[in-house]
Amino acid sequence: MSQQQSRRESKPAKPADLRSREVTEGPERAPHRAMFRAMGFDDEDLASPMVAVANPAADITPCNVHLDDVAASAVEGVDEAGGMPIEFGTITISDAISMGTEGMKASLISRELIADSVELVAFGERVDALVTVAGCDKNLPGMMMAAIRTDLPTVFLYGGSILPGEHEGREVTVQNVFEGVGAYAHGDMTEEELDDLERHACPGAGSCGGMFTANTMASISEALGLAPLGSASPPAEGEERYEVARRAGELALDCVENDRKPSDVISRESFENAIAIQVAMGGSTNAVLHLLALAAEAGVDLSIDDFDEISKRTPKIANLQPGGTRVMQDLHEAGGVPVVIRRLLEAGLFHGDAMTVTGRTIAEELEELDLPDDDAIEADFLRPVSDPFADEGAIKILKGNLAPEGAVLKVTQKDADRHEGPARVFENEEDAMRYVQEGSIESGDVLVIRNEGPRGGPGMREMLGVTAAVVGQGHEDDVALVTDGRFSGATRGPMIGHAAPEAFVGGPLAAIEDGDTIRVDVPERTLEVDLTDEELDARLADWEQPEPPYTSGVLAKYGRDFDSAANGAVTNPGVKRE
Repeated sequence: MSQQQSRRESKPAKPADLRSREVTEGPERAPHRAMFRAMGFDDEDLASPMVAVANPAADITPCNVHLDDVAASAVEGVDEAGGMPIEFGTITISDAISMGTEGMKASLISRELIADSVELVAFGERVDALVTVAGCDKNLPGMMMAAIRTDLPTVFLYGGSILPGEHEGREVTVQNVFEGVGAYAHGDMTEEELDDLERHACPGAGSCGGMFTANTMASISEALGLAPLGSASPPAEGEERYEVARRAGELALDCVENDRKPSDVISRESFENAIAIQVAMGGSTNAVLHLLALAAEAGVDLSIDDFDEISKRTPKIANLQPGGTRVMQDLHEAGGVPVVIRRLLEAGLFHGDAMTVTGRTIAEELEELDLPDDDAIEADFLRPVSDPFADEGAIKILKGNLAPEGAVLKVTQKDADRHEGPARVFENEEDAMRYVQEGSIESGDVLVIRNEGPRGGPGMREMLGVTAAVVGQGHEDDVALVTDGRFSGATRGPMIGHAAPEAFVGGPLAAIEDGDTIRVDVPERTLEVDLTDEELDARLADWEQPEPPYTSGVLAKYGRDFDSAANGAVTNPGVKRE
């Protein structure tokens, strides 16, 4: 991992206040410098700010398979700007490949491990700044959590999105494959058709192409100000992505020189901007969980109710998958996330004075970009604020006797405002999936999957396998699902997740029985079971907490440490909310 490279010009002397001096300067640090020299670093390197490039590259997911190349471009940018680039690795979990298996319990835990590992390396090696690279879903919040927690000058760098595949003349993504499984089980797709779809849905490297969790969080990184405007949408396998990476490396040095840290960028207003982008673009429900965790790291007062308040005043003006048919590449061709930000800003729905990692405000950054005029953008998936796809944003927070602390719903299309039906109760995802695949669901059903929360799972598995199978069998609008687990950003339909308190800690979901009537009222933001408080209390009085599913190892540890989903499922005791 030698970083000795030719410089365009001599690097300036290392400022006295940089903490890397602790390991690079003075006679007593001769052993430390000897270790650096073993890796090819020279005097010029050792006299420069040390910028660490955190890289979760892996061959276990297309989201991350190309990140060594992306990180290499960032390293070049650091080097050319006068820094000492050091690269280190961290983990990733493939959400799509672990989906529908017990392995998905590792996904949310990986967010915590990524944040912890980056923090540890930055602390232990006394680095001066970070470029945090991210591909698969939990990489993004994990890297942003680390940036906020370390409060070192940091630039967030997304690895980019996969290009859409093509099947039977239409653009497809992995979402279509998951739904194809349900269609096949229902007899609406042949095995040959499913096989052809599988072979064409994912044509190369990059994160899943729709407005799923990775692209949602990448868009949010711009709105938060942790990444430069326009950096989220360039595709993974394109020269623009590598140019973004080089600029990120250069920008990291600018942040060092100006002592610009995440605490100088992050504010209550930047979180409101992030939520506005999420709800206006129909972003993933997972962003609720992750933004709450990021706010906790930053010490910003943010609650689950803020999502609903902002969603009520922010119209949905973008329609990408899973609600629509278009993907991140289409948004990029229309000008990227800044085009959406500009429309919200002009409508008074965005804080233009919020700071960004460049040292300029959101409004100033928009002025710097060469964006197409709004009237020149021909995109059927983008609308002006005056003529939105929906008057309210896509995220709804529901409360009631089934979720006193809140539950999260994403409205993807013209979903029914209300749903009432009998509960079909399952103790885990596998039992629910078996029920759906057997063709047992009926119109009106409310599938209840419990003991899949942050502690009960542990890890809040995503339920895309189940939700896609339900939709694939033609029940997108007439079957609801309620769980204390999570959903993939690719989930669509009346699927309600994050129900809190979770069943494992005695939340109301633990008391539900087959046949209980559950009512969902989106306009009223309620999620209720047709039981009196006395009936619920009596059932819960007889309830006994299940044995923890794991008694040793990493899952047992995080099963003990996770907080409520209503607070972001954080594990850092210093940021837990009461």
